[in-house]
Amino acid sequence: MTTAFVDGTVIIGDGRVYEHTTVIVDEGRIVKVAKGKYQIPRNVEKISLQGRTLLPGFIDCHVHFCLDGGPDPVSSLTSEPETMATLKAANSATKTLKAGITSIRDMGGISGIDLGLKLAIQSGLIPGPRMLASGQLICMTGGHGWPIGLEANGVDEVRKAARLQIKAGADIVKLMATGGVLTPGVEPGSEQLTRDELRAGVEEAHKAGKKTATHAMGTNGILNALHAGIDSIEHGVYLNERAISLMAKRRVPLIPTLSAQYHIESKGTKAGIPAFAVEKALKVKPFHLESLRMAKEAEIQIAMGTDAGSPFNQHGKNLGEIKLLVDNGFSPMEAIESGTRVAAHVLGLEKELGTIEEGKLADVVMVEGNPLEDIEILLKEESIRLVMKEGVTHQNLG
Repeated sequence: MTTAFVDGTVIIGDGRVYEHTTVIVDEGRIVKVAKGKYQIPRNVEKISLQGRTLLPGFIDCHVHFCLDGGPDPVSSLTSEPETMATLKAANSATKTLKAGITSIRDMGGISGIDLGLKLAIQSGLIPGPRMLASGQLICMTGGHGWPIGLEANGVDEVRKAARLQIKAGADIVKLMATGGVLTPGVEPGSEQLTRDELRAGVEEAHKAGKKTATHAMGTNGILNALHAGIDSIEHGVYLNERAISLMAKRRVPLIPTLSAQYHIESKGTKAGIPAFAVEKALKVKPFHLESLRMAKEAEIQIAMGTDAGSPFNQHGKNLGEIKLLVDNGFSPMEAIESGTRVAAHVLGLEKELGTIEEGKLADVVMVEGNPLEDIEILLKEESIRLVMKEGVTHQNLG
């Protein structure tokens, strides 16, 4: 069925805003973006944009559908039956789509659950966002993420680990360059996989036409990953001028995942989050925010990523990251672009997604009001009036 979103505000996703605009969708694609009066063909479903805003479908570049967003989600995952983890992940995917997130990168699953979930969504078995999945993250023995990761030591083992993920169907190879917050006994700033190990993983991914990403908090680990040819930096807590310079030169984006830090700090040990995780999160916070400031000032591409699934960082609440970006110096338009145009580039899907333009896939979100005037509109469940993915409506509150 052809659908026309009629006569309202359209945020294109690249900084442009069109008023009194009609957007027509047919056969899963945007076929017309018309400013001003436009004669709509007969037998077209009309949806009024009066008092509403149409945006591109949002993209979350960093989620973990296998983590349930509980106080200690890694421990929960590793102690529950795989069937329970699978059902939870499917439910999380549906919640995410209905919240206006039409595409995601899953940055570390377990037992192939994320890879199977991607296929289930593609086949129409369950509703969910378009997924790029990484399979198991690759870490050193005892490194950050080891309870759900594939431990590898030395160039040959990392090369084999990357090949195994690609063989299993991974779209991205995720490599752990440093320690992190949620794994006990590791320091966020410490180097983990070496530069040569990282390079081996990157080479294997690129040979197969796949992108790479790295969990990278500490400065030396970030530099190792950049020299190894990594495609995106996740978290980027301890950036310095050298790292910023390399990122700018090589056009490597940053996915800061502010939501992970925010929820650990706001809930704390009283909510059951392990003390070691809270302590480390509080320690890295000022460095994380300063790194974000430096990256923005240097015009590094900064894409929305939430780390959804980490403690109290709930699937379906992803757009809280947009508000956190605004709270940390982004204009509402810049923050929205981070979750649309910039994020599409990170996924390598900028020709199909990220903006409302003729010929692109019809991934759109209709919200009540105008988030450029009040960004918190995006945080209200009742404000997300309609979610469309490839021309199919998955949420319609009228």
